[in-house]
Amino acid sequence: METMYMRRAGTEQRVLLPDEIRDINNRRIGINPDSLAPKLLKQAVMNQIAPVPGAVSNVATSPIIDKRSEYKPYAVASPETDATPKENLSSKRLPFIEANTKEVSVGHLKNECIIPVFSKDNEVTISHHSFIEAVYDAANEVFRGERVDNPDVRVSHIIKGRIPEAMDKPVNLLLDSDRTIYYERMMFCIEIPTIFEDIAGNRLNLTIGGVRAYNQENLYSRKTFEKFKVFIGFKNMVCCNMCVSTDGYKSEVRAMSLGELYRAAIGLFQSYSMDNHIQQMRRLEEYSISETQFAQFLGKSRMYQYLPNKEKKMLPEMLMTDTQINLVTKAYYNDSNFGRNGNSKELSMWKMYNLLTGANKSSYIDSFLDRSLNAGELSSGICKAIKGDDEYSWFIR
Repeated sequence: METMYMRRAGTEQRVLLPDEIRDINNRRIGINPDSLAPKLLKQAVMNQIAPVPGAVSNVATSPIIDKRSEYKPYAVASPETDATPKENLSSKRLPFIEANTKEVSVGHLKNECIIPVFSKDNEVTISHHSFIEAVYDAANEVFRGERVDNPDVRVSHIIKGRIPEAMDKPVNLLLDSDRTIYYERMMFCIEIPTIFEDIAGNRLNLTIGGVRAYNQENLYSRKTFEKFKVFIGFKNMVCCNMCVSTDGYKSEVRAMSLGELYRAAIGLFQSYSMDNHIQQMRRLEEYSISETQFAQFLGKSRMYQYLPNKEKKMLPEMLMTDTQINLVTKAYYNDSNFGRNGNSKELSMWKMYNLLTGANKSSYIDSFLDRSLNAGELSSGICKAIKGDDEYSWFIR
């Protein structure tokens, strides 16, 4: 079996053993159960950062970062600041999800949004910002010595309300203090840019994150387990497409407390095999699809939506919508990074994978990660079909 090397910024290449996560001193990380959530989450990680102008993260000042000129000290914005979301966010770049989302800060979620409750017993739900802080804590625990960036947060489906005192006020007389808001859906990503790899000239940064969607909860009942999605994978820095693998994604984390969320995130990060995921993506470089096969894939993908259920159950799952398949087609001709190359009639499967993950940015938050995973499964499956395997052959023949 070929040995896989993972790059770590500012150091020589070193071996990452499958299913192991090691700290900066190459020691295997173990988690002491006594140190878990209740103690670590008493004061959430965001509140531990002093809001001093020009201050930098203790992770960002690591000697590892200082050796890499492209990673300058990262000014960490405090969630306690009353700055607007734009002022509290990192420099502008392509969003990891688009659709109907907008970018906000953790401070906005913490200081300006109410927290929904379970209506029958008035028990509070786990808030968006608490979820982010728990995963952020877990990342700092597992990836000790690495640079863990501030979360990028996107939200959708705003739920508006009023305080009781403003019940009878005309809309044009409402003050900001009279309004209440929260967001039904939220997704965040946290980059760990000191762990990265290069595939086909594209830099991939290790990235973790999660999704919370209140529409998947029954808020009209009593408090019960709440559902979350957590992932670890890579972000393609050329286009900010998310690359998610099966062992790096938990589609339903059921938790009653922040402690349970923290433990679930720790378990996922430790079980994730970066080595296997990188090898899986590298294999896509070795295969290419002809323009005829690509056209066949596009047509079959649209047909898939209308297949009788009996026939659909006999085929692998394909979650992309007609709109997203149209975006893949458009990008094939117009995308300068992953589209067709001049008059060439061949498209590498790595490029096709990125066309799929790029189109996935139009997904709603609650379906984004499932489609990200499905894009990888489709791409790997079509590689097998090119070799003669029957499972995914329907899509290209």
